[in-house]
Amino acid sequence: MVESLSSRGRLTELDALRGIGALCVLVFHYSTRFHELFPQAAHVPFSFPGGNYRVLLFFTISGFAIFFTLDRIGTVADFIVNRFARLYPAYLVAMLLTLGIEYLAHATQLLVGPLAILANMTMLQGFAFLPEVDGAYWTLTVEIAFYFCMITIWKFAGVRRLEPVLAGWLVIRWLFWVWPDMPERIIMLLVLRYTPFFVIGMLAYRVWRGQRSLWQQAPYAALALLSIATMETWDVAVVGLVLLMAFVALIHGHLRFLALRPLVWLGGISYSFYLIHQHVGFVVMLECARAGYSPWIGFAAAFLVALTLGTAINRVVERPAGEAILAWWKRRRDTRRPARRPVVSEG
Repeated sequence: MVESLSSRGRLTELDALRGIGALCVLVFHYSTRFHELFPQAAHVPFSFPGGNYRVLLFFTISGFAIFFTLDRIGTVADFIVNRFARLYPAYLVAMLLTLGIEYLAHATQLLVGPLAILANMTMLQGFAFLPEVDGAYWTLTVEIAFYFCMITIWKFAGVRRLEPVLAGWLVIRWLFWVWPDMPERIIMLLVLRYTPFFVIGMLAYRVWRGQRSLWQQAPYAALALLSIATMETWDVAVVGLVLLMAFVALIHGHLRFLALRPLVWLGGISYSFYLIHQHVGFVVMLECARAGYSPWIGFAAAFLVALTLGTAINRVVERPAGEAILAWWKRRRDTRRPARRPVVSEG
């Protein structure tokens, strides 16, 4: 059964989950977060709270998807270039575009200072405790820290016996619980606030690939849920359980009904869409409010602008730039390999 699951290749349902997560985050930002930042502006008459729930879905997906990279790399440099190609070009363009739109609209409440802008150029602003150009970028700090942890595990422990390492990671998270004064950078670098969600995704992937059985993973999944239940509020614990059940359903083919073409397509552009949607959308909604339009029109206009710009960044920057960087790295790596000497027969 497990082998047949892993032989399906790409999981379109995973892209659909990305699309659902991106939509939920957008609705949260455009309803709840916009009203928090701009209470004086007209806004849609509903609130979609719990934005972190949707972010936890993204982290669980990242735990599952990280192996699509780890299974293809040969060195740490391969991993770094792969992640740079995947993340940075779209990020840089989206960040500069966001800044430009904020300055043109004189959205002073959204702007950050020159030092923060320079730090944002590196994608490492979170580790310097400097504000993000766009508030949504805080999750990139978590993702980069997760990559650091995973490449360390891959390099020094390997992934064939991954589960004991994950158990140790969860135990370290309890150390953070009993040591409230643990330095913040250690907490960030070890992603201790979000470890169980990444772990759930990794456990599911191992079952999907046929490397472990569901019953073998059950104790580690229970440990992840226990980590959430003992350190988080009850609602986050419920979200953890729901995510675990969802990924069990995913790897057994029970979420195929989600693989609708619009959701899969949105999942494919979700990274660029996520990068550009928040502050640019806020500017659009503010301009619509100043012009006297209904907040529903502002909401719809912001969504369409984010969708258009996200699609453009994905098609013009994210995909071609990523492919070009990876192709360049492959050529460079191949040229540096020593040429094999031809075999000369004797006699």
